[in-house]
Amino acid sequence: MTKKQKKVLVRILVTVILLIVVQFIPAKGLLKFGIYLVPYLVIGYDILKKAFKGICNKQVFDENFLMAIATVGALVLGALQTDDYLEAVAVMLFYQVGELFQSYAVGKSRRNISALMDIRPDYANVMEDGKLCQVDPDEVEVGTIIWVQPGEKIPIDGIVVEGETTLNTSALTGESLPREVAVGDEVISGCINMTALLQIRTTKEFGESTVSKILDLVENSSSKKSKSEKFISRFAKYYTPAVCYSALALAILLPLGRMLFGLEPMWLDALGRALSFLVVSCPCALVISIPLSFFAGIGGASHAGVLVKGSNYLELLAKAETVVFDKTGTMTQGVFEVIDVQVANVSREQLLELTALAESHSSHPISKSIQKAYLEDGHESLDIQRVTGVQEISGNGVIATVDGREVAAGNHKLMQQLGVEYVDCEQIGTVVYVAIDKKYAGYILIADKLKPHAKEAVKALRKAGVRNIVMLTGDRTEVAENVASELGITEVYSQLLPGDKVDKVEELLTLKKEKGQLVFVGDGINDAPVLSRADIGIAMGALGSDAAIEAADVVLMDDDPLKISKAINISRKCVGIVYQNIVFAIGIKVICLALVALGWAGMWLAIFADVGVMVLAVVNAIRALFVKKC
Repeated sequence: MTKKQKKVLVRILVTVILLIVVQFIPAKGLLKFGIYLVPYLVIGYDILKKAFKGICNKQVFDENFLMAIATVGALVLGALQTDDYLEAVAVMLFYQVGELFQSYAVGKSRRNISALMDIRPDYANVMEDGKLCQVDPDEVEVGTIIWVQPGEKIPIDGIVVEGETTLNTSALTGESLPREVAVGDEVISGCINMTALLQIRTTKEFGESTVSKILDLVENSSSKKSKSEKFISRFAKYYTPAVCYSALALAILLPLGRMLFGLEPMWLDALGRALSFLVVSCPCALVISIPLSFFAGIGGASHAGVLVKGSNYLELLAKAETVVFDKTGTMTQGVFEVIDVQVANVSREQLLELTALAESHSSHPISKSIQKAYLEDGHESLDIQRVTGVQEISGNGVIATVDGREVAAGNHKLMQQLGVEYVDCEQIGTVVYVAIDKKYAGYILIADKLKPHAKEAVKALRKAGVRNIVMLTGDRTEVAENVASELGITEVYSQLLPGDKVDKVEELLTLKKEKGQLVFVGDGINDAPVLSRADIGIAMGALGSDAAIEAADVVLMDDDPLKISKAINISRKCVGIVYQNIVFAIGIKVICLALVALGWAGMWLAIFADVGVMVLAVVNAIRALFVKKC
């Protein structure tokens, strides 16, 4: 509990004690008024102060003004009519109780976000004059060797140059599974070194590191408002003045109407109704609970390793109708292995060597798998100086000159483009056809595996109510259909270039329902254009991927496709809570306003309609913090 909250709690307790004490003091008239004024000012002086400042700043119509007018009016009515001031003090007391409760709920939600913020490193260890010194991470330049001791956070992205250890990535992914790293492995900031000393050569500045990008994303998520939040802001802007004028009309027009019919005007009764009307009408429940629901939803999601860039995206995700998957690295592991090599007019070793050299400048998983297969054949390294004139043909393959010979490695489209007659491979897998000096030399067959939870993820999406599940890939039709069949996906489009994927998403967007949303899920590296074009872009397995964090609206911080259905369920739960609070708060207030206006209820019902409804709405809102495990 914060100091401010403790002060409010003390004032509440003091007020309750004073109210009990004054019940035993025999007093009437001005003396009784003065006695009750003490607890009233103890509990309500800050509200009166804020209301006065609002009037001075010409920002009159807010909840402080409503509370001030209603309670001061109740004190005046007590002096003129009943000689009872308990209602006035009670209204202010319960309002402060509600405010304290709301403050605690917001604090709880913020602490959930703060758990994520704990990934922010306080220092980096660097060696200076033979001694290990702690410096500000912002001061560490790219290429510096930093030391990370067991139990410390990795402050900046880099590559391990010495040491082997286990990393705890739970702060980033929401999962407790450790990750083993050794010399040569890339590591990202925010992970905790668990077992051994590491030396890391930094590859980024602190401001560009993963941890900085994630923190910036979460901290700015509240700036992107949902339609519901924007509606409530507009609603409150016009609603509060409207109810103030309605209360004024009730206080004046009701007595005048009675006078027209020859009845006693009952000015004080009308004033009492108007004051109760003001208390009932206070829009706290909506103004507080709706943003809190989204804030709690984003906090709960971030704790589970699902980063949402704003409440607008959370709201849209709840309407997901179509989910479109990329294949490689999204539903498959993206860890390719060479499983077969077929040659024509060259030896297996020569084909593998020339292809590995031609692919040596590429970081694509397929290229890496060919290079790995060559090195595993007993070769120590690739001499990339033998390679010149590298041309990457987007979506088709690569052409390079190796030892003066033109080597083309890619799919069947590349062979057709070069006019090379090739032998079609009928096996299931990704095929890299190879031509040397425009003559067919054979093919390399590469296989990828499904991710462990891929099938379960598709079933979970259908259970979550997603109507259409589609897979897009640049791979061969046979491979794509085989993977789709294993996953249980019936709609699949294959042999697509990056631009073709965008066109296909455009086409799918025209087929969906007006309010339904299309979600594209990719690995965030090659799919940035499609992630940007979809209604909602989800980048998964995005640890350390700058492209993912920049292009996507939702970022899943681990490699588990089950998190996609979790993200959708979180959003639907959050939006459901928002709608519950809107219907509940407006419904109760309309009923209570009618009862007060008709004189069938008074200030005590008004207290419930204001404070009680606010507390119930806030309790409902913080349910969005709690996310079920997959």
